[in-house]
Amino acid sequence: MKSLKPFYLIACVVGTVVPWYFFATFFGQEGFDVIALFQNFFPNAAASGAASDLLVSITVFWVWSFFDARAKGIKQWWLVIPATALVGLSLALPLYLYWRSER
Repeated sequence: MKSLKPFYLIACVVGTVVPWYFFATFFGQEGFDVIALFQNFFPNAAASGAASDLLVSITVFWVWSFFDARAKGIKQWWLVIPATALVGLSLALPLYLYWRSER
């Protein structure tokens, strides 16, 4: 099977640039107001459903990847926490899959 490592690296870049385009736009309009950012995740039922789905997915990913990293000997696992917090699952997931593909 051909390595997916190049795809994972591209996904890391795209998964960082796309969300941060929107975060930068928000911060440019609202200033660096983290409270307002989180309040805007839940403005209506549709957005609340999507945000809740993402939060559950992040939790599942963290738990799974923690145990998977221990089993595979991936020492840099802890970096998925700041990757998720500073960008999102769109960076953390392909980053972890990149590390995992090296094993």
